[in-house]
Amino acid sequence: MAVTRIRIAKDKAELVRSLTEIEGKTGPFQTYADVIAFAALLGKRRKKRIPVDGLSKRDPGPISMEVFISRGYDAMIKLVAIAETQNPKILSPFELEAEEQRALIFEEYANGGLEILREECRGTVDYSDRLLLILMAERDRPSQAEGEFDLSRFLG
Repeated sequence: MAVTRIRIAKDKAELVRSLTEIEGKTGPFQTYADVIAFAALLGKRRKKRIPVDGLSKRDPGPISMEVFISRGYDAMIKLVAIAETQNPKILSPFELEAEEQRALIFEEYANGGLEILREECRGTVDYSDRLLLILMAERDRPSQAEGEFDLSRFLG
């Protein structure tokens, strides 16, 4: 089985570094994988999928899929892929092509999410406060498509 990697666009590398707890910084995320996972979900939520063009080769370089799996993100990656394709075959653990397609979808949504974060965090000193505001806005934002069943109406 080939090792699939999630690539990070060169123009987003500094943002990814600044969102983590490395080099004495106190970013809101512990690892690059955490930043990418958050960005992928934000990109999916806002329907912003952007192909990665111009790769960051050094820090952060491409991140092995094994890192995401070890952090418990494998189910999320599969959910994003099946929601995007509506094809259950994309979940196949035996087809390299399905694994590569899942990784590509995840990578492109992460790139879109990083673009959103870059726009919304421009000029921000404290990323944690800004991320909290983004999360609060997302919570209040309508998300279901027309005709989609909404379970929230059954809540308190």
